[in-house]
Amino acid sequence: MKNIAIFASGEGTNAQNIIDYFKLSDKVNIKLVVSNKPTANVLNRAKNEGVDTLIIDRKMFYERDITIEALRLANIDLIVLAGFLWMIPESLIKAFPNKIINIHPALLPKFGGKGMYGMKVHEAVVAANEKQSGITIHYVNEQYDEGKIISQHVCLITESDTSEEVAKKIHNLEKEYFPSTIEKILHSF
Repeated sequence: MKNIAIFASGEGTNAQNIIDYFKLSDKVNIKLVVSNKPTANVLNRAKNEGVDTLIIDRKMFYERDITIEALRLANIDLIVLAGFLWMIPESLIKAFPNKIINIHPALLPKFGGKGMYGMKVHEAVVAANEKQSGITIHYVNEQYDEGKIISQHVCLITESDTSEEVAKKIHNLEKEYFPSTIEKILHSF
């Protein structure tokens, strides 16, 4: 059995999608949901699904190894960032080398980096008159959105698309491809 920890900061729609995808699996277990926001709805989603939760603060995450200890205690095999907005500390990356992945709502390297998340990305895509956008699933390193790309999936953008319409297209790609990509990664180790 492979154990996943999902890190999320907000609503938790991607986390819910991942939980639902693996709910009946006898090979993958969503063991823990970690959030930096005590009021994040992702924590309610996890509790409703019987998944353990961990709320972290900056000091705990960046200055101590408490998070790493909790992940090791839970026998976590893969950390999945699903809307987690903090930079991952080097100590966590070293503790879980090539075992932390992220999903970004654009085709990296475009529209990535610090401050580029959620609707900000979609607004930038529309403002740049892009003809396509998509999702990028990548390994996490010490820089925002610069880790090795695992996969990218594309959607077309029309001239009349609003940022909200782009967001819907991206959400559909996330729902379709994120859980299955996680499954493929888990099969590789």
